[in-house]
Amino acid sequence: MPAMPDLTHSLQHCNLQANIYTTIMLLFRILLVGFFLLASVDACSPSDRAALLAFKAGLQEPYLGIFNSWTGNSCCGGWYGVSCEPETLKVTDITLRGESEDPIFEKAGRTGYMTGSISPEICKLDSLTILVVADWKGISGEIPKCLTKLSNLRVIDLVGNKISGEIPSDIGNLNRLTLLNLGENAISGSIPASIVNIGSLTQLDLRNNRITGEIPSDFGKLQMLSRALLGRNELTGSIPNSITKMSRLADLDLSMNGISGLIPPNIGKMPVLSTLNLDSNRISGQIPPTLMSNGGLGILNLSRNSLEGQIPDVFGKDSYFMALDLSFNALKGPIPNSLLSAKYVGHLDLSHNHLCGSIPIGSPFDHLEASSFTNNDCLCGNPLRTC
Repeated sequence: MPAMPDLTHSLQHCNLQANIYTTIMLLFRILLVGFFLLASVDACSPSDRAALLAFKAGLQEPYLGIFNSWTGNSCCGGWYGVSCEPETLKVTDITLRGESEDPIFEKAGRTGYMTGSISPEICKLDSLTILVVADWKGISGEIPKCLTKLSNLRVIDLVGNKISGEIPSDIGNLNRLTLLNLGENAISGSIPASIVNIGSLTQLDLRNNRITGEIPSDFGKLQMLSRALLGRNELTGSIPNSITKMSRLADLDLSMNGISGLIPPNIGKMPVLSTLNLDSNRISGQIPPTLMSNGGLGILNLSRNSLEGQIPDVFGKDSYFMALDLSFNALKGPIPNSLLSAKYVGHLDLSHNHLCGSIPIGSPFDHLEASSFTNNDCLCGNPLRTC
């Protein structure tokens, strides 16, 4: 039996080689799978890729080449302005700003310019939460109505283009939307009644468009809203009383419209209101005293309206106005002496009214120029003529 050890040794050697081969093949397969996983980690779904390419096809950007990266399958990693959900590889974010500090703009030494329109194919991105196509100056066409079907949308920012048409009537379906910026475009039609159903909305910018009609009477339902910028449109009707119930509204701009009626008497009682621009409208009646006694209101512009009566003499030590403009109205009577007790008044314009009497002596009047008081009935004192 002397040959048995050699046979056993040979069998053990064969088994060892087989184990080594199996291990190597297993490692090779793992590496191969890993390679393919890495190769596809940035690849979004074919339907999302097709939607992005259709979106790209509708736009022309001739100077910066921001769409040069939109090639291949890696739309979740290498495509400029596109982000995806890591696990599902579904497109969630398109952020394309024509004014940015991104190196691509610094290298070109210019801001962006883009023409074309936003393709409705973008609505096939069913996981989209952020859509920013802002400040490109030349994008026209209408807002795709199908955007209101994208229930995950939280941000729509199309400011600074030439977009026309109307705001989709069922915009209120987007009940997760927090920011709607459509300012600086050519949008017409009215503010959709359904907009008050977007309970999560915190910022609304519709400035500098051609929007007509009245502000929805139940606008105050937007309880999360902190900024409502509706200036430079063609709005009519009165300021809804429901606005005074908006406890988080800090910035309200209704300037340069055709708004008429009275200023709601309780508007000055809004707890965080800091900027109120109502200038260049057809507002009549008297200034609510609460506006002047609100210590948190820092910018108040009521100029170029038809306000009458006297300026409420209710300023106090908490009054802090960076800008107070009451010019070009029909205000009468004296300048309130209580303005002397205000903590701070920066810019003050009372010109082009029917005010009369002597200008109070002391701060803030000692640093103001004559232009703050000109074209009144019979004001006198420094910096005007001596009484």
